[in-house]
Amino acid sequence: MTLNVSQKKYLRGLGHQLHPTVIVAGSGLSDSVLAEYESTLSHHELIKVKVNAGERAERDAVIADLCSRSGAILVQRIGNVALVYRENPDQQKIRLPGAGPAKRSVPQ
Repeated sequence: MTLNVSQKKYLRGLGHQLHPTVIVAGSGLSDSVLAEYESTLSHHELIKVKVNAGERAERDAVIADLCSRSGAILVQRIGNVALVYRENPDQQKIRLPGAGPAKRSVPQ
């Protein structure tokens, strides 16, 4: 799944008020962190992840690994906080603009 510019903008607006719900510390991606990440992402669809790693390259690698393992999309990354989105097909909470057929009113 890919997001267009307006969908990313919409998700950034929703994510502005969120606080990081998953924190990856210096020990990296442990099994418990991955399990918490998966359950939180499935429940909320849009989450912030805080990565406390040393260098920028390390943070980028951790965020890329999280996204590739879960099939999530990186919406935005500012410093050590990443905004991540993955649609839950069983219980969709966020309706993206432009997703699905457009509803038009037919003039009568």
